[in-house]
Formats: sequence, C-alpha cells, structure tokens
Amino acid sequence: MNNLSIKKKLLLTLAIGAIFLSFSFKSNFFEVAKQLEIYATLFKELNLYYIDEINPAEFTNKAIKNTLKELDPYTNYFDEQEVEGARIRREGEYSGIGVSVFFDQKGITLNEVYKGYEADIKGLKAGDVIIKAGSQSLQNLNKDQLSQILKGAPNTPLDISILRQDKVIKKTVVTEKIELNPVPFYDLIDLETGYIVLTRFSQKASSEVKNAFLDLKKRGMKKLIFDLRNNPGGSLGEAINISNFFLPKGSKITSTKAKVRKWSTTYNASNIPLDLEIPLTILINESSASASEIVAGALQDYDRAVILGERSFGKGLVQRYRNLSYGTQLKLTISKYYTPSGRCIQELDYTNRDIEGEVPKFSDGTVTSFKTKNGRIVFDGGGITPDVAVGFSKINESTKELLKSRAIFNFTTDFFHKNPTISSINNFSFSSSNFKSFLNYIKISDTTFKTSQERLFLDAYKLSSDTALISNEYQEIKKKLLQLKIDNILKDQDFISDQIIDNILIRYYYRKGTYQKKIKKDKVLLEAFKILKNKTQYAKILNGG
Repeated sequence: MNNLSIKKKLLLTLAIGAIFLSFSFKSNFFEVAKQLEIYATLFKELNLYYIDEINPAEFTNKAIKNTLKELDPYTNYFDEQEVEGARIRREGEYSGIGVSVFFDQKGITLNEVYKGYEADIKGLKAGDVIIKAGSQSLQNLNKDQLSQILKGAPNTPLDISILRQDKVIKKTVVTEKIELNPVPFYDLIDLETGYIVLTRFSQKASSEVKNAFLDLKKRGMKKLIFDLRNNPGGSLGEAINISNFFLPKGSKITSTKAKVRKWSTTYNASNIPLDLEIPLTILINESSASASEIVAGALQDYDRAVILGERSFGKGLVQRYRNLSYGTQLKLTISKYYTPSGRCIQELDYTNRDIEGEVPKFSDGTVTSFKTKNGRIVFDGGGITPDVAVGFSKINESTKELLKSRAIFNFTTDFFHKNPTISSINNFSFSSSNFKSFLNYIKISDTTFKTSQERLFLDAYKLSSDTALISNEYQEIKKKLLQLKIDNILKDQDFISDQIIDNILIRYYYRKGTYQKKIKKDKVLLEAFKILKNKTQYAKILNGG
C-alpha cells in the first residue's frame, strides 16, 4: 500500500472518529460553545463601543462568579491573586506576622493575634487597626488591595501605624513563615481521660492528631474525647486517615458518587490503626461540616464512638481544584459522599431551588433509614444526628444577627483595654453585672449590630420624602426596636455570655485559654466525660439499648 493510500485511510479513520465523537458527546456541548461565542462577541462590542472604559479582568471575573452563584456555595473561581489564598486555606501555611484580620474602610483590623509569632512579640493586640503601611494610607482601599499588605516573602520588614483606642502607635514588623497547628489544644482532663481539639482538616491534620494521641497515651490516657465542633472540614484524605486511627485496616470509610466514573470511589482504611479499643466520644455541632461529618459518620456507623452535641451542618458534597488558563483555578463540586452504611447527609438541595431562589432541605422531605454495625437506626439527609443530643436550644434571630456583627468583638476590645488583668482562667466568669455592661454598650456605643427590622425601618425612613416631618415618630419607633432587640438577646443570655467569655479569654490567654476553660465548664464536654466514666451507659448507647 503506497503512502497516498495510507494517508487517505488515515484521514478517513479520523473523519469517522470525528463524526462518532460528535454524536457521542452530550448535546449541551454545542450549547456551551454557542453561549461562549455569544459572550465573546458581546464583550467585543462592549469593549469597542461602550462609552466608558471597561476593565476586562474585573468584568469577566464578576460574570464568572455571578454565574457560579447559581450552583452551590462551594463551587468557586479564583483569579491569579486568589489562588494563593485558596492554597493557604487548604494547607494552613503562609507568610505573614501571625494574625487573623478583617478589612474595612479604616484599614486592617486585627481579629486575633497568634501566640509566639511576630505580631505577638511586637505587642500588637486584637482590635488594633493598621491604618498605614510604609508611606501608604490604608483607608478606603478595597479588600484585594488590603489583603496584600501583610503578605510577602519571609524576613520582609514593614513599618506600620496602628490605631489603638484613638491613639496612633508606630511599629516595625518582619514577615515570617506562619504554620497554624490544626490541633490547637490537647490535654488530660483527669488521670485517664484525654481531650483533643481539631479545628480544620488541613494537610497536617492527621499527623498532628496522631502526635497528640500518642503523647496522651504515654501520659496514661485510657479514654478519649475528640472535639470536632466548629470544624468546617477540609481534606478528604485527612478525614480518611483520622477515621483509620480507630477502625481496622480495610474498613470502608466513605464512598463518593460522581458524574465522572473515575471520581466515583470507595475509600477504605489502608493503615494499621492506632487503637481499636479505647472508649471514644466525638463532639459535633451545627458548624461541624464535610470532613468532620465523614469522621463522625464513619465512627457512628461502625458503633466505634458515641457522638455528642448538636446535629452537624450537612455538607455531603466533595470539591476538587482544576487548573484553568493563566494561573487561575476552579474549585467545583464533583461528587457526593456517603457514610459506610450508605447515608448521604447533604442537607441543602441546590439542584431544586424554588422560583424565588430558595434552597429546599432534604431533611424536610422523605428521609431514609439505615443501620449501623450493631443494628442501630440512623438516617440520611440533614447532617449527622448525635447519639446524645447536648447543647444550647436554638438561638433567636436577634442573637444570630448579633453573632454576625462585630458587637461582641468591639465590646471585648473595650473590656480588654479597661481591664489590664483578669482572674485566672478557671475563676473568670461573666457576671450579670458584666452582661448589663454589655447591654449598655449595645444601647449607647455599638453601631454594628442591627436586626433585619431595624435595617428595613431605617431604609424606609431614608426613602421618606419628608424625614423632618416624621422625625419624632422615627425616634420613638427606633427606641422600641432597640428595646425589642435587647429583650430578645436577653433570652439567650447564657449562650451570649459564653461567646463573650471565649472572646475575652483569647485576649488574655490566647486560644489555649478558651479550651482550658471548656475542660471545667463546657456542658457538652462534661457530658462526654460522664458517659466515658460510665462503662454501662457507654456500651448501652452503642448497642442501641
């Protein structure tokens, strides 16, 4: 066969292959290409003829992010600058001065100062506002601009001006490598009961949990309380490794089901466990999500641990990062995960939003029952339900708005600067008179805590054609709304007091202080401790008695 015949045969094969592929691809691929072409031509026309200049990157960035909002909150696009921030959140390592921050028109406000890092050494405090870096004022900069100020290669000096209680203080700080430990605290509660806190499933989560576990075992630990409250999740692999610490090699930990077959996987324990016998309790709450639920769900399904606290968040979706053009990234939901018994604990059904965009809950519909290894009944939809429900009753809407605001943070800053010292961690309490001081602060000094009723009323007042005419009535209704807000948060006084105590202890004793306080006062932890002390009750719970 001559070369021409071979070439013709090859071309024919490729043509047939192309025809086959065009039919085998999903029909919506053509629609995707069509819409991309429409967007490209639309943007070209805008760029050429729109009267004002258009920033191509900003315009497209907004278009992409608004599009992804229609899917779920975990599917996100990261531009070149945001990619590094996403990596830091995954790995828990970055260069900086050892603080968490939030941004506003004043500049960079320090939310927390981490013990032993540069900011702590140089005497910076939570509540300080960095208003100047070098010769640059930070007022009215946007979030992206502010987020770059404290970053940089390690050992980079930076002159800053901070605003503290209406005084400007100048400092020179040097950036360094910051590595946050996902296990911020562990200790023995008594001679034989260990307590380990895991705050995030970063890439070092399993190694840090293992180190803490082995250290406590050396010190005599015979029972363990593992705290996953407020842990939003993270690495699926780390969740599998940590589950494996307490389950036999070969045990099914979780499985995922995806559109792409190769991403539908069963994950089994592949290592020799640390301990298959130690009595174990796991603490969860409504902010325990994703990887936390994988661990709690697996150990619950095998009846390996007693789960205590509140129903977990209900995030049964798995994400993966995909590299895009020009150094950008897409984090997208690729699958749902299932516990060993077959439960998917996803709470929100993003696929079936109603006509107003509201997301329904799976737990409001029909849920399916499953059985644990010992035959206990458990359910899908709506997170992991604890074996022992312990925690605060549901807080009211005013308290939720309070927690979203910076009122507690600002009050704590004021409290800290008025009180150079406080009593020891175990003896410190937030008395009724202290709470009255907090309420007075809300009434007189705070500008951040607004209920939905207050915001709506203020908007209506601003829209009035003659505000002067109704000014007196406005002030009266404003007072009544303020009092209603105060009355509502008084109903959650115990809960709010605990939040304030945590915030205060962090200022004086760093985050370690809050956990030392929990050992003595936290009612969920104390209930776990009580159950571990009672072998009969512990066994009865796991056997469904």
